[in-house]
Amino acid sequence: MTKAVRWGILSAAKIAREWLCPAIHNSLDGHITAIASRTPGKAEALARPYRDVKLFDDYDQLLSSPDIDAVYIPLPNSAHVEWTRKAIEAGKHVLCEKPIALRAEEIDGLIAARDKSGLLAAEAFMVVFHPQWLRVRQLLAEGVIGELRHVQGGFSFFNADPENIRNDPTQGGGALRDIGVYPTVTTRFVTGEEPVSVRSQISWDGGIDGTARVWSEFSSFTLDFYVSMRMHPFQQMLFHGSKGWIKVMTPFNAKLYGDDVLEIRDQSGDVRIERFPLVDQYVEQINAFNRSVLTGNDYACPLEFSKANQRMIDMIYDAAEG
Repeated sequence: MTKAVRWGILSAAKIAREWLCPAIHNSLDGHITAIASRTPGKAEALARPYRDVKLFDDYDQLLSSPDIDAVYIPLPNSAHVEWTRKAIEAGKHVLCEKPIALRAEEIDGLIAARDKSGLLAAEAFMVVFHPQWLRVRQLLAEGVIGELRHVQGGFSFFNADPENIRNDPTQGGGALRDIGVYPTVTTRFVTGEEPVSVRSQISWDGGIDGTARVWSEFSSFTLDFYVSMRMHPFQQMLFHGSKGWIKVMTPFNAKLYGDDVLEIRDQSGDVRIERFPLVDQYVEQINAFNRSVLTGNDYACPLEFSKANQRMIDMIYDAAEG
């Protein structure tokens, strides 16, 4: 049995450089073995902090290497399905950046390829591995705030750079695909429920959804949130129940945006604070992935879970007004 997971990185994107490569390097039972980039000098720069990393200028060459067990894919959104499938067919486990697909039905082929291969393939939703979200799920299950009635959220940052892939409609850009997936995935994760109906408004800018507002009905509660790539940075999620509320102060970019803190108010009227100061959610994600590869343990965010999340994003686009 493999004693450690040998990782290959498919492109030298910013998220790989700043978050995922350090996470793999600092993880239990995993290390960076190879990096591929089609841009001269980028793989070398990304590999510099790490030891004994093999460099490739071709993605297929990296996938064909027998020295790699798993591949992390931070390519543009429009390339995720293609390269996830290729990596699985090359015999590699895959962790692909979100969104793993642009429509839910595209994930069916990845599920089939995963099942045929017996490999692990998953979308990189690091938030479901952060203990603050495990705690929110526990508090809701225990009825600390009574019956959940409504969820409210917001997530924004400002990026109007026309050269940035997030603003490129041909590469799957847009606010919903970049950050709208987080209010949906966390709400679904902590409640275990799926949306029944969706209403939405989208402000289109340069062919992408610069801002989106969403109202959704679940079976036992309602959800509304907004996401924007044209507003000053903000993020927060609020779970409002019949006997209290839970506020997640930095729900998605813990540490980068602010401290990972929960505010909890129950029927006593007191507000208590719970903090998670020592957590790197990217490391937790890689640790979980490595454990699943090495032991066969279930992974918290399988492709079926991702398909249901993409289905909700599809519903939002399909229902959009404006």
